[in-house]
Amino acid sequence: MLRATEPVGLDFFARPAEELAPVLLGCVLLHGETAGMLVETEAYLGLDDLAAHASRGLTPRTKVIFGPAGRAYVYFIYGMHSCLNISCEPTGRAGSLLVRALEPLLGLAQMAAWRGLPPHAAPRLLTSGPGRLCQAFGITRATHNGIDLLNGDSDLQLRDDGYKTPSILTTPRIGITKAADRALRFLVAGHLCVSGPARANGR
Repeated sequence: MLRATEPVGLDFFARPAEELAPVLLGCVLLHGETAGMLVETEAYLGLDDLAAHASRGLTPRTKVIFGPAGRAYVYFIYGMHSCLNISCEPTGRAGSLLVRALEPLLGLAQMAAWRGLPPHAAPRLLTSGPGRLCQAFGITRATHNGIDLLNGDSDLQLRDDGYKTPSILTTPRIGITKAADRALRFLVAGHLCVSGPARANGR
């Protein structure tokens, strides 16, 4: 169920990624008739974080994560998956958070169609994992990279519905090889839509 939402302010995003990533849990991502609540995020830091794209410096590809905050940074991996990040920090300072999983709220049949699944597929199969959720929401680099998620007129928006997560679990980031020991992954403990092994997610 989708509750009434309101915009998230720019000032809210002008903070370090490791501070922002956990407090965004519970916020809502909207795209057309689809909506989902953030239940898993990962923080990626600046130039000294070898797992972050920002470690390569300011390039045409990475300029979105150097600001302004609240912009979608979408990239393509493994030749098949899009991933959605959100820029943060004051303009000129690199930082972003990866949206790793959502709880589907609206448009589940549309999400299933975009995922190539039956209309009543389990929610976990729709948006558990960064590649899955981008496919389920129709998010691509060509269409959404650089879009302002805080603008009420944007095609893709991040909104606040006032939900407070009951319990947040912090773990090392997953699916990476560099700086993999940093505890910068944040999730709603025990949530069925969180990605990764159930044992490591409080389930």
